[in-house]
Amino acid sequence: MRLLNIVPITTDIWNTEYDTYCRKYLLPDTKVETKKLTHGPASIESEYDEALAVPEVVFLCREAEKEGFDAVFINCFGDPGVRAARERVHIPVFGGFGPAIFYSLGIADRIGIVTVLPDVVSMLRGLIAKEGLKERVTSLRYVSIPVLDLSGIEKLISALITESKKAIDEDGVGSIVLGCTAMIGVKEAVEKGLRADGYNTVVIEAAQASLMMCETYVRMGLSHSRITYMPPRDKERFWWTGDGVLPIK
Repeated sequence: MRLLNIVPITTDIWNTEYDTYCRKYLLPDTKVETKKLTHGPASIESEYDEALAVPEVVFLCREAEKEGFDAVFINCFGDPGVRAARERVHIPVFGGFGPAIFYSLGIADRIGIVTVLPDVVSMLRGLIAKEGLKERVTSLRYVSIPVLDLSGIEKLISALITESKKAIDEDGVGSIVLGCTAMIGVKEAVEKGLRADGYNTVVIEAAQASLMMCETYVRMGLSHSRITYMPPRDKERFWWTGDGVLPIK
């Protein structure tokens, strides 16, 4: 099985450590290949960033299907381009939001998300509303750390534990979803810190959850509904490059 991991930014943040962490629960014969954007934002922390990322994300999904990949993971919790890509390709496409939330729904009645910045809160509220999850996802908090600064692991773990406790104590959640796919390699430490203080909850890490859901859909022979995600009709389409326009299909 071949999975494509699209990092929808221009920054090279997907390193060997991230790759090893996300592969550790996958089947031995599952191959994960990674591509990042050549044009777009350095990180996605706003609707503007997302809009700049989506065209190349969809293009890479189209190329992935042509190259024989079995599924695509768009490596961002905001799901940039997921719905558009599903219209254009037949293979399963997941972002970071859906799989992490759906796994969490299976283990708790009320879900809390702890994300990066207040800037992305309205974006995530929109995803929650679109999925009809407002009664289940009842807490949305942030650690006030930009995506490109998440490599400070100890600071991140401490902030995640603090905000997770608030979500449990003040919002009554039963599980925590880490609301950024760049929050890699901290799940176990956050769970340990919470349990040391008497909080017996489960933490879901988004990138790992998404790759595993891609794998599961492929093994079950599932993909998105063509009633929900109807293929785009043939017509002329053009993309502005700054120096002119290019036709696209």
